[in-house]
Amino acid sequence: MKLQNDLLLRAAKGQQVERIPVWMMRQAGRILPEYRKVREQAGSFIKLATTPEMAAEVTIQPVDILGVDAAIIFSDILVVPEAMGLPYEMIESKGPIFPETIKSKADLDKLSKGNPVDHLVYVLDALDIVKKELNGRVPLIGFAGAPFTIFCYMVEGHGSKTFSRAKKMMYSEPELAHALLQRITDATMAYLKAQIVHGADIVQIFDSWAGILSPEQYREFSLPYIAQICDAIDEAPITVFAKGAFFAREEIGKTACNVVGLDWNMDIAESRKLIPNKTLQGNLDPCVLYAPTSEVERHTKAMLTAFGKQNYIANLGHGVYPDTDPDKVKCFIETVKAF
Repeated sequence: MKLQNDLLLRAAKGQQVERIPVWMMRQAGRILPEYRKVREQAGSFIKLATTPEMAAEVTIQPVDILGVDAAIIFSDILVVPEAMGLPYEMIESKGPIFPETIKSKADLDKLSKGNPVDHLVYVLDALDIVKKELNGRVPLIGFAGAPFTIFCYMVEGHGSKTFSRAKKMMYSEPELAHALLQRITDATMAYLKAQIVHGADIVQIFDSWAGILSPEQYREFSLPYIAQICDAIDEAPITVFAKGAFFAREEIGKTACNVVGLDWNMDIAESRKLIPNKTLQGNLDPCVLYAPTSEVERHTKAMLTAFGKQNYIANLGHGVYPDTDPDKVKCFIETVKAF
């Protein structure tokens, strides 16, 4: 099916665009009253994410309501460990909790040996529904967590400022850490390929906890696994967003990815110098959207001017915060479109 709006895909592939495409991380979510209504009906986040019709509905909402140039499938990065045999719970106001964690080789051996994609049919069904209902209006983005970020949750068991248990394993049992990272990488490659078969036009890898590693550790425990995924996926463009890994931008740019996502701490001109031949995505501080409308407009225009019109996808430097006024979000999107 030919896309009516393929700006995002053309920008991702480094082709000429008439205007800058725009979407936002966490655009399908709590900023929208329409999302909150569906979430209430579902009763829990996990029920919403695992019910294809509901997940599809909230995926499409931002396209209809905010006018973004892409839909991103509503799901969670933690469906991968769940599919590998390590289930999680989502605790209100606390976030994800893994009752069991990986502490030893015996724990690793207990993980499911089957194809993790068999356990993720609900995501693929949601992709099928979204693809049909979008009817070619805009591209559909699929995603997964980077192996290192997933590793953090599987070893630590919950979110953390330091992920000291996860890092402890890297320092004290590097072989076990690498074995788990490889298992996650294999599962992630299979999952992203399945998403593409079911309609994802482009996929993004989220390395949310990249910034807790030293450059040396990042080169050993994250980058090689991201590079493996980028090498394996040639059916669709791929974006790598490694939050906090300002020190790894150049090396991420040398992987087989098409787009490098930047957070708001990464200088735009410097990033262009370090990654001259790739499309960049980002990187407005989500807190800018708390400012008066005139300020949102000013900051957005300054960002767009710095990035330039080509080889660029406008976005925030992280997910939009849940208490953001949807009108400020619309101001951001409309400012990009009018630029």
